Amino acid sequence: MRKNDFKAIDLLLALVLLTRLPLPHLPKASFARQSRAVWAFPLAGAVVGLLAVITAALALMCWPPMIAAGLTLAAQVALTGAMHEDGLADTADGFWGGFEPARRLEIMKDSQIGTYGVLALILGLGLRWSILAALFSTGAIWAPVALAALSRAAMPVMMARMPNARGSGLAHTVGRPGRTATTFGILIALLLGLLCMGWAILGAALILVPLLIGLRRLAMAKIGGQTGDVLGTTQQLSEIALGLMLLALI
Repeated sequence: MRKNDFKAIDLLLALVLLTRLPLPHLPKASFARQSRAVWAFPLAGAVVGLLAVITAALALMCWPPMIAAGLTLAAQVALTGAMHEDGLADTADGFWGGFEPARRLEIMKDSQIGTYGVLALILGLGLRWSILAALFSTGAIWAPVALAALSRAAMPVMMARMPNARGSGLAHTVGRPGRTATTFGILIALLLGLLCMGWAILGAALILVPLLIGLRRLAMAKIGGQTGDVLGTTQQLSEIALGLMLLALI
C-alpha cells in the first residue's frame, strides 16, 4: 500500500459501513476503496465511543453509574443500528444450530432469532452493561472510546486472516484488507486507547491475541471462514474481553 492510499474519505467510508449516522452521500466509485479503508475502523469506533461518553457524562449528572451505563449502551446500539449485536446473535444461532457449514450459513442468514442468539444477546448486553457501570464507578468515563476503537481494530484482523465463507454479503463486498491497512488500524486503536485509559489499555489489549486466534479457529471449523456476522461477533467479544481485562488492571 502506498502512502497516498490513506485518504480522508476512508473515515467516511468506515462510518458508512459501521454506523447509522447521517452522512453525506458518497460517490459510488469511492466504495472501491473499502478494503483499504479498514485502517479507519478504529476512528469510526472512536466516534461512536465519543458520542457514548457524552451520553455518559450527561447521565452521570443525574443518575448513578448503573443507569448511566444503560443509557450509554443504548446510545451505542442506536448509533450502530445494532449491527454488531445482530452479528453476535446470528453467529451463535448458526454455529450451534446447524450440523454442517452450509446449514450454519443458512441459519445465520435467516432473519429469525433462536435460543442461542437470544442467550448470546442477553449475556453480551448484560456483561457490557455491568462493565460500563463498573468502569464509570472508578471514574473511567473515557473507557467507551478505547473499547470501541480497539474492538473495531480487531475486525480487519479477522478479515485479513480468513477467506469469506459465503462469497456474498457486506463482508465479501468490502474485500480482504492488506497487512499495512490492518496494522495501521491497530496502531491507531492502541494510541487512542493509551490517550483515553493510560498504560493499562496496553495490558488489556493482550487478551485480543488468544481471543482472535480462538475465534478464527472456531469460524474456520464451523463455516470455513468469516462473514459479516462473524465480524460483528468479533467486535462484541473483543469489547467484552477488553472491558473485563481493563477492570482487572485498574
